[in-house]
Amino acid sequence: MAKPKENGGGDRVLVTNRKALFNYHILDRFEAGVCLVGTEVKSIREGGLNFRDAYVDVRGEELVLVDCHVAPYSHGNRLNHDTGRSRKLLLHKREILKLVGKVTEKGLTLIPLRAYLKNGRVKIEIGLARGKQLHDKRDAIRKREIEQETRRAVRRERTVS
Repeated sequence: MAKPKENGGGDRVLVTNRKALFNYHILDRFEAGVCLVGTEVKSIREGGLNFRDAYVDVRGEELVLVDCHVAPYSHGNRLNHDTGRSRKLLLHKREILKLVGKVTEKGLTLIPLRAYLKNGRVKIEIGLARGKQLHDKRDAIRKREIEQETRRAVRRERTVS
């Protein structure tokens, strides 16, 4: 298991959604708390969180994290949590209303970008996103390959010198 990284703010990053950054243009980011039960927190701290196919849904005046898989806690018992349940996200009322208004626009969606620990609490960074077109994805791949090539070339030059 890889050790979670720390970002510049001292928060311990638990998981990132790299696929979301490839498939979507991120327009805005929000920090949200998440309602979890005890064994879910312990499992997430062990690295048992997976954002694959996860999204944020609007239900009434609440935001809910859907299809986010939290693995069962390794030392849990029969009272272990349900792995695929929907989890309520905690934001201020005005933030929720702002997001609901923007999501009703055509082509915008809410997706989880990363999970991290902040002051001992699990936080989810959600992004207001617009889907990328195929040509945008191709451009991203092309840029990534060019960056890799230049890094390799620089590395080769350092070893030769």
